[in-house]
Amino acid sequence: MSSQASMLKPVLWERLFERESAPNLSLQACVRQMLVSAILSGHLPPGTPVPSSRHLADQLRIARNTVVFAYQQLVSEGYLVSRERSGHFVSDTVMQGHSGSTPDAAPADDGREPGVRWEERLRFRPSRQRNITKPRDWQKQPYPFVYAQFDQDLFPTAEWRECCIKALSVLDIRSWAPDLITHDDPALIEQIRTQVLPRRGVWADAEEIVITVGAQHALYLLADLLVNDDTVVGMEDPGYPDARNIFASHTRNLLPLPVDEQGLCTGTHLLGCDYIFVTPGHQCPTTVTLSPERRQNLLTLARQADSLIIEDDFESESRWGEGAIPALKSLDRDGRVIYVGSLAKSFAPGLRIGYIVAPRELTAELRALRRLMLRHPSAYIQRAFSLFISLGHHHSLLRRQSQAYQERGTELARALARHLPDFKVIPITGSSSCWLQGPAWLNAVALSEEALAEGVVIEPGDVFFMNGADAPRNFLRVGFTSIRPEHIEPGIARLAKVVDRHRAAAGAQPAQGQAPGPDLHALEHFVS
Repeated sequence: MSSQASMLKPVLWERLFERESAPNLSLQACVRQMLVSAILSGHLPPGTPVPSSRHLADQLRIARNTVVFAYQQLVSEGYLVSRERSGHFVSDTVMQGHSGSTPDAAPADDGREPGVRWEERLRFRPSRQRNITKPRDWQKQPYPFVYAQFDQDLFPTAEWRECCIKALSVLDIRSWAPDLITHDDPALIEQIRTQVLPRRGVWADAEEIVITVGAQHALYLLADLLVNDDTVVGMEDPGYPDARNIFASHTRNLLPLPVDEQGLCTGTHLLGCDYIFVTPGHQCPTTVTLSPERRQNLLTLARQADSLIIEDDFESESRWGEGAIPALKSLDRDGRVIYVGSLAKSFAPGLRIGYIVAPRELTAELRALRRLMLRHPSAYIQRAFSLFISLGHHHSLLRRQSQAYQERGTELARALARHLPDFKVIPITGSSSCWLQGPAWLNAVALSEEALAEGVVIEPGDVFFMNGADAPRNFLRVGFTSIRPEHIEPGIARLAKVVDRHRAAAGAQPAQGQAPGPDLHALEHFVS
């Protein structure tokens, strides 16, 4: 073995194997990954011999055949060459096309001004906007009351794998593999048009549907195309922070719109809006549903003002108790409602599949604008999702999720009444979270930080209010999609102990009895 290869002592092979191994890969794949990493990083230069299959298997304490098959695969891919009676060597041509250069060392700080003044060049600083944040390790916490996150217990692993495999058939590959340019997978468009939208009372032609990389991408496309510096966009307050940040990056004129127990407050104050962003199904974050009377009033006001409504139907399929309520778009008779939906929010947020329903004059421009950004979302994911819907898996999943969320929502309501009686709670009617108003002395940000130390993850509510400086500090959102039902009551009990410590520090009286629902009319004070 050459001097270079001899540098890779047994202990280094073990460490490299441990570092490159992934729980979702087979041992053979881990061996291949380890060797490819060593070759491309320069630890094994071209022409270097690699250990014999028996020697490497002994060092890694795995079967020799595993190493043999890994070597054979690397030979077929051009990383290794096999020489009779000599063993395996790194291919002499494996690094062709690689420059082999390394970045120059950073120059020493000699007191001179930096070459680029980024503060002067950046149009705005999105990293400084107020966003919803979650601990990076929230999934490892015992009581993750986080909103709209992946639930591994409900994920239809076998069904989704089936659809992914079917999408890899020869005929399907020939359909989705080419560049679609401005188009979408027609199979997914058809499933949305005939299976998804009718359940919300919405009917649309194929040309009126555009696929996006999630609902946020949809909102950014709309803002980029429709909003300029002088455009007035009405936003629910409290409301969806990401939508607020998207529109704030395009206009300086955001108008806060108050919310009460019937949803968005409608009135003549809406007549000054060019666009109105609304979440009528389950208002974000309060979860209240926009009443039928206000829906009609909102449409009438939009017609009078010649304004448009952007409806984010983000929890369209999650409702129980009072039954499903059709989307606001279902009442639209003159094309004033732009409908934004998500297919993956309740399923797997990481899939990033959303869509827009709008008049075809607008969708044509949305597709052209999307082409400038990313051409089109992954056609393979689109085809797999179309199969997921057409085979009945999507509807079945929504039914199972609805039952599971109702169980968890009921358990959460009981736990809150038992352990936090002085918190005002919005009744849970199908959403996947609960909006709470704590006592006036409560600082939800400080509470969330101390609760996290106890393994309880909650979301402070101040980020949902438009005016951050004057936002109330005693609101919080508690999600229940990612926590096991049996963990809900112990988690709220542990949260209550943290609240008791804060209550004592504030010199407040102990809680007495169950508080009524929150006075959402009082929220108007914070948006006036």
